[in-house]
Amino acid sequence: MLKEMKVAGITVDPFTNTPIVILKDLEEKEVLPIWIGLLEASSIATALENVQTPRPMTHDLLKNVLDHLDVKVVKIEVNDLKDNTYYAMIHLEVGQKRLIIDARPSDAIALALRVGASIFVDENVIKKSAKVEFSKKEDKVVVDTGEWEEILENLSPDDFGKYKM
Repeated sequence: MLKEMKVAGITVDPFTNTPIVILKDLEEKEVLPIWIGLLEASSIATALENVQTPRPMTHDLLKNVLDHLDVKVVKIEVNDLKDNTYYAMIHLEVGQKRLIIDARPSDAIALALRVGASIFVDENVIKKSAKVEFSKKEDKVVVDTGEWEEILENLSPDDFGKYKM
């Protein structure tokens, strides 16, 4: 069974300094942390903060392509968790046809935020995932934009690894 969730924010794992996107169900009873990459975290934070970039970033480009092709993102689903790796699907509507595309959850979430699509998580994924406790007073995880700006400003080309053509 699927449970609709929303992005509550982004935080950083204090042990590994890895970004984590936090999903909460609509009743705010269940929380799903998903460890993601730095670039994807930046893309999600940009969408959460409604920041407009001078040129389209990757997820903005994908949204623009889908818009021009008259393709609607119906929803995204985080549908599996295997060996500490989350899996997702993007549900598209092209005319009368429905397509389902495999995706990393971080990419699917970044796209969903840009197009206003609903985010769903399979309840089995929630059961399998690591549990995170938040105080009842805390109603959301806040994106610390200053911290992200500092992290992004201090990146070097070596942080992205070596790519061969």
